[in-house]
Amino acid sequence: MSDAADDILTKPLGVADKAARRRLALRPSAGVAAGAAALALVLLAGGIALTGDPRGGEPRASATIEIRETPAPRVADAAPPAPKGPVQSAGEVEQASGVSVYRPDGSTAPDAPVIIRVPNTTQVKLAPAPDPRLTERGRHGPLPRLGEGRLRPLDVYARPDEPGTGPRIAVLVSGLGIGENATLGAIARLPAAVSLALSPYGSDLEKTAARAREAGHEVLLQLPMEPFDYPDSDPGPQTLLASSRPGENLDRTAWAMSRFPGFVGAVNFMGAKLMSDPTALEPVLKDLAARGLGFVDDGAASASQVAGVAAKTKLPTARADIVVDAVARPDAIDAELARLETLARRNGLVLASASASPLSIDRLSRWSRDLEARGIRLVPVSAVLRRPGGVAKLSSAAP
Repeated sequence: MSDAADDILTKPLGVADKAARRRLALRPSAGVAAGAAALALVLLAGGIALTGDPRGGEPRASATIEIRETPAPRVADAAPPAPKGPVQSAGEVEQASGVSVYRPDGSTAPDAPVIIRVPNTTQVKLAPAPDPRLTERGRHGPLPRLGEGRLRPLDVYARPDEPGTGPRIAVLVSGLGIGENATLGAIARLPAAVSLALSPYGSDLEKTAARAREAGHEVLLQLPMEPFDYPDSDPGPQTLLASSRPGENLDRTAWAMSRFPGFVGAVNFMGAKLMSDPTALEPVLKDLAARGLGFVDDGAASASQVAGVAAKTKLPTARADIVVDAVARPDAIDAELARLETLARRNGLVLASASASPLSIDRLSRWSRDLEARGIRLVPVSAVLRRPGGVAKLSSAAP
């Protein structure tokens, strides 16, 4: 009779006695396992003996690593020495080099389109401004004046004449100096012979005027003048008014003239009411004449009295024959430019005015590219103001 404890210890848990014995009979003995291991060792040793490879012929690769000393850099490859002076900004480098960089969309992104104008050493150079011979101190700052021997700012600051014959067109683009992007665009994209008028309300106008003149553009000053619907249309806080005393208008004119140097004359900004009033207009034009300047009527005011008053004060003046962007559409501007060419071939020398809108700058730039190939030269506004006789005659705008 067996002990119950023996049955518990020798009997597999949960398995009947016969089934348990059957599985135990199928298990390999420890001796068999040991024999299999010994056989594997013998085969491995045989493989090593036959192949000489302890890895039994497994694919392998070998590489030789050679340690070399790093050669000293050549002089040409050496990094440039650090600048001794303060690091310049992009604007300072641009100004010092004379290279103009203009971004049409105002973006500073690396992939943004840019227009780069490299200075041409053979281009026409304008005289430096301000010229101390033509400058006096005023209440608001430096003012232009007539120099000894009746030396005029109109002559000294003008873009020098270039030789040539045939029809000529002068173009004046006004409204610059306020929007930096539009101003830089006009300077970079328009031919140097196109004259630019700067608003007295812009910031950093001395730098702007200098930049325009360095690029070869003649500059004029915009004078804010009273329109008929003033103050609904307001040219600005320093507007010359028909109802103001002459002294007040002259003081406001002096303020505008002190904003930047180097201009050859002035052009109206709005001003239909003031320019139709000879009494209010005469003191202003007389002062400009006494300072050796010129005056341009932009052609927008139909009842302008500038020509008659200018003849009385002996002021060099001119009126635009065509306002090319009176209708601000590409087809309308192109049609006016074509009409301007016809008028130039008939009269010899004509004057056009335009605003500084991106559309106008674009159409003028496209139109001027092959203008000389069509037998017409661009000239600055001073060519019209300085024509023989002093006062430019009004010409019919009709072809």
